[in-house]
Amino acid sequence: MDKIAVLIPCYNEALTVQKVVTDFRRALPEAVIYVYDNNSTDRTAELAAAAGAVVRHEYQQGKGNVIRRMFREVDAAAYILVDGDDTYPAEAAPRMVRAVTEHQADMVVGDRLSSTYYTQNKRPFHNFGNDLVRFCTNRLFGGRIKDIMTGYRAFSYRFVKTYPVLSHGFEIETEMTIHALHRNMQVENVVIDYRDRPAGSESKLNTYTDGFKVLRTIARLYKDYRPFGFFSILAAVLATVSVVFFVPVLGEYFATGLVPRFPTLIVCACGMVAALLLFIAGVILSSLLTKDDRDFEFRLQQVEQWQHQSESAPSGGRQRGNQHETV
Repeated sequence: MDKIAVLIPCYNEALTVQKVVTDFRRALPEAVIYVYDNNSTDRTAELAAAAGAVVRHEYQQGKGNVIRRMFREVDAAAYILVDGDDTYPAEAAPRMVRAVTEHQADMVVGDRLSSTYYTQNKRPFHNFGNDLVRFCTNRLFGGRIKDIMTGYRAFSYRFVKTYPVLSHGFEIETEMTIHALHRNMQVENVVIDYRDRPAGSESKLNTYTDGFKVLRTIARLYKDYRPFGFFSILAAVLATVSVVFFVPVLGEYFATGLVPRFPTLIVCACGMVAALLLFIAGVILSSLLTKDDRDFEFRLQQVEQWQHQSESAPSGGRQRGNQHETV
């Protein structure tokens, strides 16, 4: 098991990856730097290896797929996850690692939005999207996360080995944040300086397409992690619409003793039945989620036992021996 693992997912980052690897080797000399190349068509893998990183490959396109591979393959007491575009300062990494190793944090968020992000980032819709995602996530899941979409984070071993990666693309940051909030894991915010990409380096994030994916992910995870609230809202909407259309029919019945609009009455009755079914579904799923939460706590205990066993086992020199390996 590595003491510290720096995980760098990369796709066509030849312009910056060498500097990123060099900076993190200087900031964290005891760490193993892993660069996972995601089908780059430039010299990203070659330059990363030349800078001293362990280079591996993920052939399924998408940042979520890369992070899934990283979390499965790398064992470490503390992890740093950072983009390979040289927008995040390596100098903040020791502080983030200490939050994991000394303060027992499960996830440390590199907070760009409280420092230089709004002045450095030249894409106004990205700024609006970050604020919208932060508001929705914290409001729906009861968090106080300062930066939801940041690509600079630190993790504990137990977070990495219990986090089910379901997303394929850039919505992965939102998913891991919501996972940490739902599982009551310790999350800390560390303010970092952000710098925009250097000239010639292009963002892989599409403001509109990936933004809608992120919002859809929030809605999906709200359904999964807050089923009672989600289905209660749907039930309330259906019940309200049914009552609104039923009131005139009821008033006409009291006035004349007749029900001339039977189709409306039937639709209202079906709407109320559907609302009741949705409410019951929310109650049942909420009960199942409670059982899942209990099972998760047992899995956490197992992961902590694995970590203790791995840390007590002889290292065999793996940490430095494979630092120039290219898979």
